[in-house]
Amino acid sequence: MYETAFTPWASLGGGVLIGLSAVLLMLTLGRIMGATGILGGLLVPVSARDFAWRAALVLGMVTGPAVIWLATGAMPEVSVPVSTPMLVVGGLIVGLGVTYGGGCTSGHGVCGMARLSPRSIAATLTFMASTAATVFVIRHLIGG
Repeated sequence: MYETAFTPWASLGGGVLIGLSAVLLMLTLGRIMGATGILGGLLVPVSARDFAWRAALVLGMVTGPAVIWLATGAMPEVSVPVSTPMLVVGGLIVGLGVTYGGGCTSGHGVCGMARLSPRSIAATLTFMASTAATVFVIRHLIGG
C-alpha cells in the first residue's frame, strides 16, 4: 500500500515560489510560465534574449535540489514506486496530453486559472479528473 506524504509547509512554500515566479515572469517579460512551452522554446529559441530567460528558468528548476542540499545538508528524498518502462510510458502519455491540450499543468493550472481562462479551467478539470481516475484504477482496481 502506498502512503501519501502530508507536507503542508513544504507544499505551501513551493506553491508560493511557483506563484511568485509566474507573476514575476509575466510582469517582467509578459510571458506565461508553462514549463513545456519554456522548454520547447529553449530547444528552438527565436533570439538570444529568448534563450537566456528560458535557460535561466530551466536551470533554476534543475538546480532546486542543490539549493535544498545547501540549506539543509541533505538532498531531498525522491521515491519512484514504478518501473522505468512505466515512467517512459507515463512520459509519452503526458507528452501527448501536453501537445493536444495546448499546454501543461503549470501553464494551465497555475497561470491560466489565475487569468480565469475558460480553456485553462477546462484543461485543469480534465487533468484533475484523469489523475483521480488513474490513481483509483491503479491503487484499487489493479492493486499496484
